[in-house]
Amino acid sequence: MSMTRRKIMSNALGLAFAALTSTLFAAPAMAQTATQSLSSESVIEQIKQDGVIRIGLSIFTPWSMRDVNGELIGFEIDVGRALAEDMGVDVEFVPTAWDGIIPQLVSGNFDVIISGMSITPARNLTVNFTQPYAYSGLTILANTAMTEGFTLEDYNSPDVTFAARRGGTPATTIAQLFPEATLLLFDEDGAATQEVLNGNAHANMQAEPTPSIEARRYPDILSVPFDQTFLATGEGFAVRKGDIDALNFFNNWISVRQANGWLKERNDYWFKGNDWEDQVAQ
Repeated sequence: MSMTRRKIMSNALGLAFAALTSTLFAAPAMAQTATQSLSSESVIEQIKQDGVIRIGLSIFTPWSMRDVNGELIGFEIDVGRALAEDMGVDVEFVPTAWDGIIPQLVSGNFDVIISGMSITPARNLTVNFTQPYAYSGLTILANTAMTEGFTLEDYNSPDVTFAARRGGTPATTIAQLFPEATLLLFDEDGAATQEVLNGNAHANMQAEPTPSIEARRYPDILSVPFDQTFLATGEGFAVRKGDIDALNFFNNWISVRQANGWLKERNDYWFKGNDWEDQVAQ
């Protein structure tokens, strides 16, 4: 091989090695830059910068409700305040109609939804969910006189009327389980319950413990007729899609608060006891 050809091959190998070396060293740097960019765009950084976390929620007992003074109380309120305290920021709760709560999150009107939202595939197409921080199931709350002697199958009739909160999981579940029944939709669970109390609807369906609480409150009118829970799925925080930093932080926060027993203690207080009922207008 001539000296000239050796020199050309040597130069070519050198250039190839230099290019390979440059690529090997550049890849981690590019990955780090991309990671830093994603992190800086996370809502977590915005919360830290603003010094406040804005939480979207809808009013329904005992997740979040108004006390006799008009102040927000409930399981979600405890969760939101503890989360803000651990982040070292203030908290702002943004009450929002349930059927608009996901669009409001996507539009950036608040940072996260913490509102007893069941994790469903349909919702997951629009938002990302954390791991569950609570579990609840749905039960039927019936007007006792109007449904006396009813079997579960009897509720699936055009002669039966259900009432439910618009856009909520109970409304979807009622439509799936009792497609023949009439379904009246309202903005709040309280209005749906009032329809059953007034005899304008045979029943509604809500997450426990609300049906059992209402049945104890109006024992002569309301009852939970079946010892059966429907759709006992987990509830998660909802965040805007693509924010892996927020998912990581919220998931870790939930894990810590589950491990130290705090979430269970607060859940038991609001869902299994009634010591708080005198704080709410009857």
